[in-house]
Amino acid sequence: MKNKPVVVIAGPTASGKSRLALETAKAIDGVVVNADSMQVYKGIPVISACPTAAEKAEVPHVLYEMWDASFNGSVADWLGEAETAIRRIWDDGRIPVVTGGTGLYLDNLINGTSPIPETKGEVREKVAQMLGEEGVNRLHARLAQIDREAAERLSPNDTTRVRRALEVFFDTGKTLSEWHRMPMIRKLPEAVFETVKIMPNASELDERCFRRFDMMVEEGAVEEVRTLMQRRLNPKLPAMRALGVPELGEYVAGRCTLEEAVRLGKLHTRQYAKRQRTWFNHRFEAWITVEACYNGQKEILENVIKGVKK
Repeated sequence: MKNKPVVVIAGPTASGKSRLALETAKAIDGVVVNADSMQVYKGIPVISACPTAAEKAEVPHVLYEMWDASFNGSVADWLGEAETAIRRIWDDGRIPVVTGGTGLYLDNLINGTSPIPETKGEVREKVAQMLGEEGVNRLHARLAQIDREAAERLSPNDTTRVRRALEVFFDTGKTLSEWHRMPMIRKLPEAVFETVKIMPNASELDERCFRRFDMMVEEGAVEEVRTLMQRRLNPKLPAMRALGVPELGEYVAGRCTLEEAVRLGKLHTRQYAKRQRTWFNHRFEAWITVEACYNGQKEILENVIKGVKK
């Protein structure tokens, strides 16, 4: 069946989108679906500002705290989980309310993904061996001979993307640039996305980011990070790079004061929120734009519900 609804409530960190999603879901018999790349991980509910047990009791929430912090989840991994969850919600006669600030997740869900297949393990091992023997600059030179367009777009020091471009060519016989010119594939072609974005001004958002970071510290973020650090995971894993984890990790390791860790955590959170605002402003089209952080304002909720039902 065509034209199945999916509500999407997006916006930068600390803008109130989770609360708006919860209250919208309550009003339309919905289920909240997570689209935040940090809230998918277990062990960091305070740092990632996951919904509380009380909030989850009000309305069903899915795709939160589903992966161990040792898992290097990708956009493709999340999309697979999201597709399954959304179809299940439809089957139950309810409406998915997707919310999060990870633009890449939302863009791929709404607009589709590249048809590039997953590369074989032996191909990835071959390229990894080449990288070890030749270095990333030589690999970039190889890429320039195969796919000049991709090579000009990628930095010679961008190890991950240079490797990926070579893996795709060796595995499929097509260059990454050729794949990128192919039509995108939508996981949910029958979905009608009813989009809302929260776009507060910078000063309001900064204030909320700073206040939230202080609250996280009060609610046990340091203990959460200490437990995570004791696992000695790869610092490049997504969960280890969540806002606040590297900064508070320095404090836990005794390399700075708590005051300095909090200062840096707030600074980096503010910078991240600014990048999100820029992305959503230029890349995310919405039926409804809310020009203030959501904090339970009745008129905002009514406007969103009216727009969704229309």
